[in-house]
Amino acid sequence: MITLVIISTVGTSAQNAFFPAKAGMTLVSVQKNAKGNPESYSKLTITNVEGSGSNMSISYLTEVLDKNRNPSLPPIEVPCKVVIKDGVMILDMGQMFAGMQKAGIQAEITGMPMELPNSLQPGQSLKDADATMSLNMGIMRMKTTIKMTGGKCLAIEDVTVPAGTFKCHKITQTVATTAMGRTSTSRTVTWYAPGVGNVKSETYDEKDKLQSSTELVEMN
Repeated sequence: MITLVIISTVGTSAQNAFFPAKAGMTLVSVQKNAKGNPESYSKLTITNVEGSGSNMSISYLTEVLDKNRNPSLPPIEVPCKVVIKDGVMILDMGQMFAGMQKAGIQAEITGMPMELPNSLQPGQSLKDADATMSLNMGIMRMKTTIKMTGGKCLAIEDVTVPAGTFKCHKITQTVATTAMGRTSTSRTVTWYAPGVGNVKSETYDEKDKLQSSTELVEMN
């Protein structure tokens, strides 16, 4: 799962973007199961920032940690990039599969990026996004598709997590994942804070039962 966070020192437009814009910034999030027990952590580090204001290209590294916050064995580090263009954060959905490419698995990835405008307001809808990964390993072929639809900003509200209390944009989306001919559907609720990013998220199954959650626990 990819963590979206923001810290910026390059002007008002950047301060409202939903991603960190300061090289060296690190953020740690915990992934919990349905019972609220930690299962793993992820660490996001900003490695490079090009541009400023409402137009930037930001490179970052995601590292997977175990439930004790120790690096996985072998360490898994995934380099990715996000673009902020005309005040809209553009996240390539194909980066969800970047870990497989990092592991040396050859795959063709296509799709439409996820977009989050800086000026997001309650009631505003988001564009649909999707990503398709096609594997061709000799006689074995496999395709996985992720579609995010029905995105909408529900409210702006305060949220408290281990990293602090933040005023957040509450966003919901429907996520449909198709693999090996089977499709599963879930609903996500994510709280994004201007100046902080992805503070908290929850995933529900087709029966609207909580399946997993994430929280921001640290940022430096």
